[in-house]
Amino acid sequence: MMSAPTMNHLASGYDARQAYWMAKAAELAYGGRDEIEATAGQWGFDRVRHHYSTFKPPFAIGHTQAYTMASPTMVVTAFRGTEPLQLRDWFSDVTVPPWPGPGRTGLVHYGFAEALRAVIPSVVAAVEELRDGEQTVWFTGHSLGGALAMLAAAWLHFEEPRLTAHGVYTFGQPRTCDNVLVKAYDRALAGRTFRVVNNNDVVARVPPGPLFRHVAALRYIDSSGKVRDSMPGVATLLDRAKGMTADLFAPATDGMRDHLMKAYVAALEKNLT
Repeated sequence: MMSAPTMNHLASGYDARQAYWMAKAAELAYGGRDEIEATAGQWGFDRVRHHYSTFKPPFAIGHTQAYTMASPTMVVTAFRGTEPLQLRDWFSDVTVPPWPGPGRTGLVHYGFAEALRAVIPSVVAAVEELRDGEQTVWFTGHSLGGALAMLAAAWLHFEEPRLTAHGVYTFGQPRTCDNVLVKAYDRALAGRTFRVVNNNDVVARVPPGPLFRHVAALRYIDSSGKVRDSMPGVATLLDRAKGMTADLFAPATDGMRDHLMKAYVAALEKNLT
């Protein structure tokens, strides 16, 4: 296992090493403050700001957690994810209408909009403070954190364009917004956003369409652990069928195992060689 990251602050297009280290940064978001600060320091990020905000949606989740770390070349914000079963509670509640997206572009799932609004002022303030040179700005996150990373990048582009993200990597991101915001986002951040999905990861398939859609630039980890930029539809279905079970949210299913952050990190590390 490598002991320190070799992140490329000017990486463009999908980069296997960048994907691995963004996954490590997303994994670190699950740690405590002391662990985050100590690890960030080991990685060469000498300044860290923490974000924690509460809100009151009609769901099981009532807070957003993230951190922003800065080096002389990069500013990286990583959002913490949550348990898939809690996300399922969000998705099953169809009584709450979606909210307008960043810059009033399209629509966003209510739960994600609430979670982002609770913390985005703190995130923007940290990025503005820590970007005191020509650092590039990056967002990452797993599960709920992936949705928030994508939405934070959208927020900066449409609300704070001087802070437009250089790169966004998400892992196990659920569908987050409608087709209007998806199209605007894909136009704005083409070649900068990469949505990594591990084989049968159940969270990447919810909430259901057609209202909620995925942003483009998928990188699919197949059943053998290889990262692919595309697969024919039939091949993808056959690959996923290897691990399919009846209840994808059951703890022992392939859909839940493939959602684990450690599964993403392990697969992306294998793809470095």
